Amino acid sequence: MGPVWLAALMAVSGGAAGKDGALEVHVADARGAPVADAIVSVRLRGGGVAPVPAPSRHTIDQKNLAFTPSLEVARPGDEVVFRNSDGTRHHVYSFSPAAKFEFVLAPRDSSPPLRLQRTGVVAVGCNIHDSMIAWLYVTDAPWTARTGADGRASFDGLPPGDYEVRAWHPRLRPGRGEPARNATVAAGASTPVSLALTLLPPPPRTGHDHMQY
Repeated sequence: MGPVWLAALMAVSGGAAGKDGALEVHVADARGAPVADAIVSVRLRGGGVAPVPAPSRHTIDQKNLAFTPSLEVARPGDEVVFRNSDGTRHHVYSFSPAAKFEFVLAPRDSSPPLRLQRTGVVAVGCNIHDSMIAWLYVTDAPWTARTGADGRASFDGLPPGDYEVRAWHPRLRPGRGEPARNATVAAGASTPVSLALTLLPPPPRTGHDHMQY
C-alpha cells in the first residue's frame, strides 16, 4: 500500500503543478542586442484573480556619489527611504508627477519614509551632484521582473489565461511608450514573448558635480 499511495500522491502533486504555465520574455534593442535591466510587467487580460503583494519598504542608499540601487520596482502603497552613506550632503529630489519630494540629507542621515501613492516613473536626482540619478518604477502589475545581461526575464507559476506583457527601461526614448505584447499561457507550457525597445544612448557624465554643500 505504501508505494501505491506514494505514487498516487506524486501523480496528484504533479497534476496540480501542471496546471500552471510560464512566460519566457526576451527584450532587445532596435539592433537586436539584448537589453539588461529592463523592467518587464505582466497582467492578466480581462480581469481574473492575481496576487496582490503586501506593501513593503525600499531603501535607496547614496554611497560613493551614486544611488544604490539606481533602479527599483515598487507598488502603490510601498514606502521608500533614502539613506546617505557618504561623507558629504545630498539633496535628493524628484519633480515627477508620480511623486514629488525633496530631502536634504546630512552624512549618515536618512529621510523619513516616503509613501508612493501613484503608478508611474519617478526620476530621482541629487541637486548637488548632477551625475547622480535613480529610477523608481511604480506599477500595480501583479508580476514584475528585471532582465538579466541576456535580456531575459522568466515568469513561472502563472495560471493559464491571456496576458499583457510590457517592458520599460530608463533609456526608453520619450514618446514611444512601453511596448506591449499579448500572450496566452497554457497549462504546463512555457510561452516565449519578444519585445523590442528603442533606447536613447547612455548619458555622458557631466563632470560638474559640486562636492560640498
